[in-house]
Amino acid sequence: MSVKENLIAIKKSLPAQVTLVAVSKTKPNELILQAYDAGQRDFGENYVQELADKYEQLPKDIQWHFIGHLQSNKVKYIVPFVHLIHGVDSFKLLKVINKQAEKINSVVNCLLQLYIAREETKFGFDFEECETVLKSEEFKSLKNICVKGFMAMASNTDDEEEVRREFSSVKQFQEKMLQHDSRLSVLSYGMSGDYQLAIECGSNMIRIGSSIFGERKYTDQ
Repeated sequence: MSVKENLIAIKKSLPAQVTLVAVSKTKPNELILQAYDAGQRDFGENYVQELADKYEQLPKDIQWHFIGHLQSNKVKYIVPFVHLIHGVDSFKLLKVINKQAEKINSVVNCLLQLYIAREETKFGFDFEECETVLKSEEFKSLKNICVKGFMAMASNTDDEEEVRREFSSVKQFQEKMLQHDSRLSVLSYGMSGDYQLAIECGSNMIRIGSSIFGERKYTDQ
C-alpha cells in the first residue's frame, strides 16, 4: 500500500482524541510530502541535524516532534521551531531547554520521559523522581518551558501483559499528577507494534513509522 493508504487505514482505527505522530526519521522528503499531501501534519524525528534540515526544506505548517535522545549541546538547534520535545529525561536537560528558549523569548512544549521498561538501554525519570521535580520550586521557576505530559517506551517483549502493566503505570501516574497540574494532559506511548494496546491503556499520542512509511533503512549518525 502507499503512504497515503497506510495513513488513512491507521487514522480510521484511531479514537478522535488520539494524535498520530508520523515517525519520519531516515525517510526522504518525498515520502514525508506524500503523508503531508494526505493531510498529516505531525512528524517525529530522532536526529537533530536531520530534523533541522527537514525543517528548512519542507512546508512550514508541519508540527515537528523531537522523539529521540536529546543531547544538551544540540538543544539550541531545534528550540526555535520544534512543536514538542518528547524525551526530556533529566532535570538538567529541562533547564537547558528553558535557557535556550529564554534567549529567543519563546516557550517550548516538552514531555517528561518516564522509565518504565526492564531494559537498561532506555532513558527517563522514575515516578518518584519525576514527582519530586514537578513539585519543586526550581521547576516552577522555569518560565520558558511548558511540560504537557509524559512520554514512555515499554519493554521490548512479546509479553502483552507486561507491556499493559508498564503502559497502565504511566496513566496511573498521570492521574495522580493531574491533581497537582492540570496541564499534564498528553501521554505519548505506543508505536507500530503496540499502539492499539497503548490507546487502551490511556495513550493519546502515538508514534508510528514503519506502518506508514515501510521498514526503515538505518544509517550511522
